[in-house]
Amino acid sequence: MDTATASLPTRDHLRPLRYLWRVPLLLVHAVLAIMLAAFVMSWNRNRVMQNGREPFPHKLVRWWSTMLMRIFGLRAVRVGEPLADPVLFVANHTSWIDIELLHSQRAACFVAKAEIANWPLVGWLAASGGTIFHRRGSNHSLAAVMQVMVERLRAGRSVAVFPEGGTGHDGVLKVFHARIFQAALDADVVVQPVALRFTRNGRRVIDAGFRERENFLQNFLRLLGGPPMDAEVHFLQPVPASPDARRRMAELSRERIAAALEDREA
Repeated sequence: MDTATASLPTRDHLRPLRYLWRVPLLLVHAVLAIMLAAFVMSWNRNRVMQNGREPFPHKLVRWWSTMLMRIFGLRAVRVGEPLADPVLFVANHTSWIDIELLHSQRAACFVAKAEIANWPLVGWLAASGGTIFHRRGSNHSLAAVMQVMVERLRAGRSVAVFPEGGTGHDGVLKVFHARIFQAALDADVVVQPVALRFTRNGRRVIDAGFRERENFLQNFLRLLGGPPMDAEVHFLQPVPASPDARRRMAELSRERIAAALEDREA
């Protein structure tokens, strides 16, 4: 029997009840987000770690993301420790919730597709948090994104990327694009792979992210009314720099993330 589960029962009679209390909480949390974003931006969102200590705005980002996930029934579980800024975090990608999941553990500048900027609430929050938007298929956009990444890393901020170049479905981990790793080499920072994994009753839930042909709104509403899950963030062993082998850095990052995603028998 496959250890991964499709996660949802055939009929979920509690879903309407979850909407009754989660939707009002989400609305209140959205208003709070506007207030916090204004405060963070006025405080200077680009403040960096000093002697390994997080700036207060970064702690606010982590708190808000953690609370948002709890509203969606997701309990963040950290495995391992994130390295001190600046770091290039590379993670697997299944859904819009991945950004909030990683933000619940470490405030970082994300590289995300340009379409996210137009998503309700999520797009505005991403822009307020310093997200670097990339237009897929545009070499000019990628060159500009790489330059901004290097600038942020050299300034002491961590950057988080999804090297698959898009979301996967049904637990499939796609090939990692190697070019994005050049930013870490140019900025002379460490690469730390991060595995994002959703579980229920100790077993991986492979369809917590986007299902095939599912859009943002459909996924948003499905997660909002869904039963509780654990959302694991596995901070893995850093990948050694290989100036002459970006492909090897990408492959090794993918291998470590793939191993962390697997279910293990007790």
